[in-house]
Amino acid sequence: MAKRKKRYWFILGILIFLAYVFAAAQPIPKETFLTARWLSSLESGIPVSLDTYSLDRNSGNPDLLIPFQLGGRYGYIADTGEFSINQIQKNYTSISENFWSEYEPFPTVLEINDTRGRKVMEINDPDGYPFFLDDKFFLIGKGQDTVYALDDNGNIKWVYEFPAPLTCIDAAAGFVLAGTLDGTIELIDSDGKQFIPPYEPGGSRLAVILGCAISKDASRLAIISGIDDQRFLLLEKTGDRYRVVYHEFLSGGYRRPVNVFFIENDSRIVFERENGMGIYDIASRSTVKIDLDSRITAYDKSGGGGLFYLITSPEPDRKNLVAIRYPDTIIMEAPFRSVSSFLERRGSRIFIGGDSGIVSLELREK
Repeated sequence: MAKRKKRYWFILGILIFLAYVFAAAQPIPKETFLTARWLSSLESGIPVSLDTYSLDRNSGNPDLLIPFQLGGRYGYIADTGEFSINQIQKNYTSISENFWSEYEPFPTVLEINDTRGRKVMEINDPDGYPFFLDDKFFLIGKGQDTVYALDDNGNIKWVYEFPAPLTCIDAAAGFVLAGTLDGTIELIDSDGKQFIPPYEPGGSRLAVILGCAISKDASRLAIISGIDDQRFLLLEKTGDRYRVVYHEFLSGGYRRPVNVFFIENDSRIVFERENGMGIYDIASRSTVKIDLDSRITAYDKSGGGGLFYLITSPEPDRKNLVAIRYPDTIIMEAPFRSVSSFLERRGSRIFIGGDSGIVSLELREK
């Protein structure tokens, strides 16, 4: 009965969603439309065509695999709507574009697998828990204050101990950027050495780093720091140093990890702020605030083509797909019923998940 009810709500939500997208027929932006491609059930694993605008059914790329965690399951779904992996989550799970691992709270062996379920690495008596950044393998120590970098065979390349538990971490271009509970930012190079002295943003009653992101070429660092007041900071590399080129106090703020990431080929930065989100434009050195009346549960982390998508949750079993045209215009809101949510974007393809399925949409010009 519970499964049937969940399936009913998801299907109803998708129907509401599609009714909005197609019946309302609002251009996003002018002469650009969202069209449905397929809906794939998490339970059956079988995709159903939603070929409303006569899309080429052979246009899907079977080698494009999207990682997901949704409705108590995890795995990878292809651009064609077929699953390469679709498993019920029984323990802790780490998953990335190319690798995944499911492990117990106190693992004696860690298996690292690829997107087709093939084992690529086995680690005996690990000193921590696996995570994947910048297509590389790491372990975080059981005290949350130590990072181990691994090579392709699972051997430890370097170990770095932080002065306090980690609160955020990101990696790019061979660097690891981390923030700690005591309000310190550290940048570690490919040899496990400090690239710059530890940096403390300060300026708040409580010093803590709540979010951090590094650009693809490691030339910029984005930081959310502090409580009372909270701040957004951007640091840029000059020679072998980084300096603050922008900072902004955020009214209110959060006492939890905060999302912050680079989008649109690192030309903009998206970050959570109270009652909405901010988008910082690097070219103009300015921020816009987008007010939202509910919690954000999923983000489009590419943000290309002048459009950005996110999912909000006005109620626990209600979700809303929101489309934003830069810099700050909300051009579409499409509701659907679901407790969990998922959102990924690959170019013109958008993948949206609810409790029991994933739907694929495409941005097309007419």
